[in-house]
Formats: sequence, C-alpha cells, structure tokens
Amino acid sequence: MLDILIVGAGGAGLTAALEAHRAGAKVAILSKSYPTRSQTAMAQGGINAVLTPSDSIEHHIADTLQSAHDLASIEAITQLCQGAPKAINWLGSLGMPFSRDTQEGVAQRRLGGASAPRACYAQDYTGLKLIHTLYDQVIEAGIPLYHEHFLLNCIVEENHILGITALDIRTSTVKAIAAKSVILATGGYSKLYGDFSTNAQGATGDGIAAALRAGARISDIEFVQFHPTALASSSILISESARGAGGLLIDGEGKRFVDELAPRDVVARAIYEAIERTGRAYLDIRHLGEAYIEEHLPQERKLAQLYEGVDCVHALIPIKPAAHYTMGGIEVDAQGMSAVRGLFAVGECANAHIHGANRLGGNSLLELVVFGRDTARHALTFAQKSTPPNANDTQFQKDSAFIHACFHRFTNQIDFYEKQTFLSKIAYRNAGLFRNEMHLKGVLGVVRQIQKELPFMGVKDKLSTYNTNLVEFLEFGNIIELAEVLLVGAINRIESRGAHYRSDYPQSHPHFAHPTISWKEQGVLCNAFE
Repeated sequence: MLDILIVGAGGAGLTAALEAHRAGAKVAILSKSYPTRSQTAMAQGGINAVLTPSDSIEHHIADTLQSAHDLASIEAITQLCQGAPKAINWLGSLGMPFSRDTQEGVAQRRLGGASAPRACYAQDYTGLKLIHTLYDQVIEAGIPLYHEHFLLNCIVEENHILGITALDIRTSTVKAIAAKSVILATGGYSKLYGDFSTNAQGATGDGIAAALRAGARISDIEFVQFHPTALASSSILISESARGAGGLLIDGEGKRFVDELAPRDVVARAIYEAIERTGRAYLDIRHLGEAYIEEHLPQERKLAQLYEGVDCVHALIPIKPAAHYTMGGIEVDAQGMSAVRGLFAVGECANAHIHGANRLGGNSLLELVVFGRDTARHALTFAQKSTPPNANDTQFQKDSAFIHACFHRFTNQIDFYEKQTFLSKIAYRNAGLFRNEMHLKGVLGVVRQIQKELPFMGVKDKLSTYNTNLVEFLEFGNIIELAEVLLVGAINRIESRGAHYRSDYPQSHPHFAHPTISWKEQGVLCNAFE
C-alpha cells in the first residue's frame, strides 16, 4: 500500500511528491493529464520572495493581508512569506532557470498590489519552466506517474481516507487505489466560466467536488479572481508582468482609466466597465521598445501575434477580464489536512487561508512550493502513525455502476455541451465581476434545473478507448456541483469584498469578515459563516 497518493501533477503535486520521496515515503502521482498541461505551466508573472535588504518579509506579509481583505490567516501568511527565500533556494538547487539581474542574482519585478519588486521570474515563462524543472526531478527520482486517470471519488470509512477511485481514461474502466494518506493537488474550478477563463480545459474542480462528497468542508468558493488582461478573442492570459514593466491600460476612446498596478479585482472591474462604456480596452506596451519586449516579454508578443493578429511592438493589444484563479477550495488546517482524516489538499484546490478575498499576484507559485513541501511531510507523518479501518469495495461498485449508466442508462435527450456553454455565458455576465441578488438567483435557478436534467444527459460516444465525451461529462457534473456552492455563497454574502463585488451591497461589512463554509449532509448542501 502507498504511504501517500498524490492526485494532480501540477506544481503542487510534483513538489509534494519530491518532498515525500526524499523523506522516504512510498509515493505515487495520479493525474488526468500531463504536468505540462497543468495550470502551473500557464503562470507567467513570477514567484514572490524577499531577497534584498530594500524589501522585507513584514512588507510581503502586509501586502498579502491587504489583498486578502481580512479573510486570511496571519499565521498561514507568515508561514508562506517566511518560507519564500528557502523556496527560491530550493528551486535553484533543482536547476530552475531564473532570469538574472546585472549582479547575477535572481531578477525580480513588481506585480500589482506589491510594495516592492519581489517576483522572481524566468522571462515570462515562469510557471512553464518551474513545471519542467519539477517534472525532470520526479522522473529522475523514479516516482511512479499514472497519467490519464480521472479522479472519481474518495474511499472513506469512519471519516478516514483509504484511497480513491479513478477512471482509466485509456480504457474507461474504474480502478480503486489504496493509500494511507491522499494529497489532492487538482487545481481550481475557473472553467465554470468556460471560454471566459484563462484556464486550461481541465480546471473543473474535480478534487474539490470529490472532497465535498467525501465529507470534507470547502470554503470561500464564491471568491473567483478575474485576471485583468486576457486576450479579447481567446481569453489567453497576458501576464501582469507586462503592466509591472510599465504597460498602460487604454479604453476604446484612447484614454487611460485606472492605476495599472492596483489590486487585480480593482483593475479587472475597471476594464470590464471600460469595455461596457467605450466598446474596447487595450494594453499598450509599445513604449517599452522591441529590445525590452523580446528579452523580458517574448511570450506576450507571440500570443498577441498568434491570437489577435497584432504585434505589440507597434500596436495595442485588445484585452478583457477573464476568470483566472479561484481563492476558495478544500478547507484545510495548519498541516494541510481536511475534515476527513488523512485527506490533505494543497495548491489551488485547497483553502489554506492565504489568499482570502483576492490573491496577491506572485503568491500562487509560492504557495505550491512552500505548502507543497510542508503538506507532504505532514501527510507522511499521518501515514506512519495512523491505523486505518478496514476497507470495502462499496465506493468502487458505486462508481463502476455509474460509469456503466453513463454509457447505457442515461438517455442523451439533452446535450450537456449546450447547457455548459449557456451556463458559462450567464455565469460570466451575472455571477462574475459584478453580482447582485436577482442575477445570482437567476443563475442558481439554471444550475438547479440542470442538476435535475443530468439523468437525461450522458455520452453519445459509446467507445471505451480514450472517450473524451465521457471525461467531459464527468467534468461537467463536478462544475455543476461546485456552481451551486459558489452561487449560494455569493447570495448569502451580502457585501462586497475583494473579488466578490455585489452592486446591490457595494461596501464591506464586518459581519462577513469570516470564511464561508460549505458541506453536505445526506447529499444536501449546507452553508454557514464560520
């Protein structure tokens, strides 16, 4: 039996695997895709750390707290910021190719909401180079990787994790994998917003939904960060580093309209309003010059050329805000463990109360490393000391029956792809950057109707080999489950705070300066402020 099964092969999962392996754990990684397709690979701007005397850890803590709008844990943030310099040194020891300054130290730049330039970067490919560095080390260490396996459910007895069930995507068969502890590192749920998201197709909250069904608590799901600068046609991310370097935001009338380095929620809403008011919004980096752009922002130039048909050396880049990062997730304690014993979570799928109502740019990659390593150590300690109850195959049988029903019992009278597209559009418009009670309840009504209609959906492709239709149906089910949680939380939070902006309640209120906790009792969603 495995000591630790890690579900997810992005930055958090690979970091945790390396740390667990080096501590002597019997560990394996399971993921529905490959590391280079993870959301980590798309992170561009940098990873925060205080490395110079001109900055301080106290300032890093203060910036993070301010961005979180009173919804974060000072203890967790302190742990994150104090661990940042060690995280950079650890990555450097693995061969992470950071860009260098003139003194051959790690180069740093300022991102929005930061009081100093503390984001360490590798051109504008920081996340991609991070994931390659970690992946190389995992392969060299010989850690088993089970790609193309979709997490179905957690196997739980007496509130104790015993492993997971997974769909082998290659054959459409269900497997049960036993482990003394499980670390979920499955990412966020921004694809609720479909094409209005910078995220990859797989960001459907699978781990969070599975944890909710298993008895874990999830928190702050209503807080979704919209990145200010996604390409207008494709929602592909244009890094905040472009604004950190001096990029300007211009509306359709050619006017600047906001401080480009204000917190992301402020800038994103300003861009949305500029588009509503003038028809377009643009990012202008022409004044930086071709030499600077080619050295520091080469990916942004290529993306603008490929997806918008413009060369940012000479032309404005058309932009819009798009769902980018989800602050909510599986509620975890200081060891990274959920309410289910032995079930841990790290990265975007977890809520360690670092980001609160609005994540500070540059802190997500940092969280992957600092908390990925810490959580692995805690999971191993748990595995070594715990005495799990006896397992049975009830969950395996249920999930096998469900997959059989997807092929043979569900009627396919309703096309779930059409429902998915419709939901993403109304969610972006009515449960995105601007919200109010009437619009939120309207979207919730749609979600609950879709839940009733799920048995009339299913898969039209009946082949068992690499059935993406089946995988996408399972992802859709998870998105629908989490959409209900998000909307109920957003309706109950009758205030504005960070990324959650209610036009009918535009001010923050001390009564709501607490996490929104959601859980299920006998399949019924419960919601309260802690």
